[in-house]
Amino acid sequence: MKHNKPRFSIVIPAYNEEEYIGDTIKSLQDQDYKGDYEIIVADNNSTDGTADLVKKLGARVVHAKHPGVCWARQKGTEAATGEIVISTDADTVFSPSWLQTIDANFQEKNVVAVMGPCRFVDPPYWGAIYPRILFGSVSLVAKVIGRPFYITATNTAFKKSAWEGYDTKLTQGGDELDLLRKIKKKGKIVFDNTNPTYTSSRRLRRGLFYNLFVTLIYYYLLEYLLSRIFKAQIIGSAPNIREKFQTKLKEISKR
Repeated sequence: MKHNKPRFSIVIPAYNEEEYIGDTIKSLQDQDYKGDYEIIVADNNSTDGTADLVKKLGARVVHAKHPGVCWARQKGTEAATGEIVISTDADTVFSPSWLQTIDANFQEKNVVAVMGPCRFVDPPYWGAIYPRILFGSVSLVAKVIGRPFYITATNTAFKKSAWEGYDTKLTQGGDELDLLRKIKKKGKIVFDNTNPTYTSSRRLRRGLFYNLFVTLIYYYLLEYLLSRIFKAQIIGSAPNIREKFQTKLKEISKR
């Protein structure tokens, strides 16, 4: 893998992700894609060994001192040298063909962005069902109207020339809904429901009620709406979840 004028820059925000990010980087380094790409980790004031591990594995670290995922993605994307920036997360792994599939989708005329779904690793039963329903619906709507109504920041690629910057006043939704709102004006968006990422289910361990009413409705949807109206963070970010549990990330990345 070379780092001179890469086609892709893969940007990963990270805060205390030492437990997971090694699998993420190794999964990216094991891609079938033969072109040039760089891996950038935007370290958001980690107090563990995240940055040192990333450097040891040969990825690039940039320091995002202002706390918040949108600030970290902004810093990482600003540092990206690739033609196409890919947003993903530090607790996520990828099939070997993931990057090659994204590249193939960009061969279509006038495409400025390629998005895909995510799946959870070792989720509770409802955590296995709802992403398939959600992204199945997103894919269907995209086929009808020509663009998705929702995207996940774990699986979003866009031409840097079409990027207007993240709205760093936003928390949850700023790197997904707001990015989609801006990028859809620039050209064609492809949503490929056959090319998922695989992310840890640690956020689901607090149960269906917590994830539906606290995470989704309160911290995600309500905060996104209020911050768009008042141009400032009102509720703030959802609490970080760093509970340790066994995962199958390594096995998933080899599929």
